[in-house]
Amino acid sequence: MGWLNLEEKVAIVTGGAAGIGRAVCEALAEVGAKVVVADVNEKGAQDTTSELKKKFGPAHISVATDVTSKAGVDAMIQTALDAFGRIDILVNNAGINIPRLLVDPAGKEELTEKIWDKVVAINQKGFFLCAQAAARVMIQSGRGGVIVNMASESGMEGSEGQSVYAATKAAVYNLTRSWAKELGQHNVRVVGIAPGIIEATALRSTEYERALAYTRGITVEELHERYKKASIPLGRSGKLSEVADVVCFLASDRSGYVHGTVINVSGGKTRA
Repeated sequence: MGWLNLEEKVAIVTGGAAGIGRAVCEALAEVGAKVVVADVNEKGAQDTTSELKKKFGPAHISVATDVTSKAGVDAMIQTALDAFGRIDILVNNAGINIPRLLVDPAGKEELTEKIWDKVVAINQKGFFLCAQAAARVMIQSGRGGVIVNMASESGMEGSEGQSVYAATKAAVYNLTRSWAKELGQHNVRVVGIAPGIIEATALRSTEYERALAYTRGITVEELHERYKKASIPLGRSGKLSEVADVVCFLASDRSGYVHGTVINVSGGKTRA
């Protein structure tokens, strides 16, 4: 058995079709976990699962999941139980970021109620629905489990042009701490991860970068230069695999006394 002892554990990863989520799926499968790739992008989830099966064996499945729908989340949980009979790990990763200004005098990229509701529904309500459904199964099993919530360093510091995203990630910090206080007695650990600037993911699409650059009054090229010059003591952006490796550690019994906290994976980055 490997050092992490995750062989035969069953892990659900939301937003598992791309970016950090896909890297997490690959890392968990590599160390022997059975992975449920959950994503609203059904084809993307299926493609990720196919890759996992080719590289690591057949014990992985995909499920099309809208994390903002209770019925959809319940179906995801039931699919995992039907396939594997247990759920040991939930990685709450599905998220969205739509840069907008609170007030845009030019009227081009202003935060609307519709955008606010969409980001909050996925990044906050989705975490609640998935955590509740998974924790219920973990408690009833008597084995406990681990919930890993994907936060962001912007949740502690705020972010120009990304206020609603940063607000939802700030909520993740406190959901993590609060759920840890409630679920610890049931042997369910709740931890979080806060990535900083990471190599390109689905969140960093062309449209995202265009909108973010606009909210900051700069060009996309200047935005890229800011990424390079950010105050990161390690002097580089993080790798998707480096976030995924921390997820694997936190999901394992090797971190059995890590609970109710959020781990920064940011190269030491600050706003200074």
